[in-house]
Amino acid sequence: MSQKVLLNAKEVNIILNRLACQLIEKHNKFTNTVLVGIQPRGKYLANRLAKILNEDYKIKNLKLGYLDITFYRDDFRRGEKTLEANTTQIDFIVEDKNVVFIDDVLYTGRSIRAALTAIQSFGRPQEIELLTLIDRRFSRHLPIQPDYRGRQVDAINNEKVKVNWFENDGEDSVYLINN
Repeated sequence: MSQKVLLNAKEVNIILNRLACQLIEKHNKFTNTVLVGIQPRGKYLANRLAKILNEDYKIKNLKLGYLDITFYRDDFRRGEKTLEANTTQIDFIVEDKNVVFIDDVLYTGRSIRAALTAIQSFGRPQEIELLTLIDRRFSRHLPIQPDYRGRQVDAINNEKVKVNWFENDGEDSVYLINN
């Protein structure tokens, strides 16, 4: 197994700030926009973006939630591994809001499809956008594309993209792993 560094901590930080600026350009003061991190790994990216928006750009009253999609996935109960659900924490109304889904890696698009179904339990959004740190563009099974992307990666199927977050993994980095 070999691994290649795609992004180091400094590059991740630069991308996070760029993504935050792109969100501000589109949503200004976020009065009708909510951020929703897709569990489990999108939570880290959502938290980091919310921190940048709050602290660096003084966006107040930013609504941030986390959506668990485990039981909405089309591969639920297909594998040998027992899936563990995460917690959904959405304490705001999404009805007629602009929802920005946030996830670390866009791979096949199936997680996003599940998130589109799951969010309907909380109301009917006016608009849904997708922000991802890494877009694996040659691996899509569904016609889903990000509105905001940190980096596009051309990984073939036997390669894996691993995103590490300091809060969970002790470092901010992105690796391309060849099995």
